[in-house]
Amino acid sequence: MTLPGDMRAFNRQMISDFRAHDPKVAGRRLLLLTTTGARSGRPHTTPMTYATDGDRVLVIASNAGAVRHPDWYLNLVANPAVTVELHDETFRARAVVAEGEEYDRLWAQIVAEMPFFTDHQAQISRKIPVVILERIA
Repeated sequence: MTLPGDMRAFNRQMISDFRAHDPKVAGRRLLLLTTTGARSGRPHTTPMTYATDGDRVLVIASNAGAVRHPDWYLNLVANPAVTVELHDETFRARAVVAEGEEYDRLWAQIVAEMPFFTDHQAQISRKIPVVILERIA
């Protein structure tokens, strides 16, 4: 997978396209995740693919197979209160990092649906986190 040279500009365009048109930008199943910066305290919105587990929404902190966790993941670990834009719905959620047997089950489900995550994991020694976005009523 080739990443764009200016990832921030690419993400800004994806966010704009998502909000203006269709949440399936470029044929991908996307959501927008807004976290609070761990250091800055400012909101940061990131477009990303997602999976589901029943009615639960899952995001995968693969960072395209990079050796470090993505910034959005570090943000939600520091502050698990997030906002999710999914299809025509926006909701508040609490991010919970899957662990143990639940992680194993969710990871198997994710890679069966999106096998490229297996390639991402094979490139690195860190375990790619799976994050459950639990809706806040």
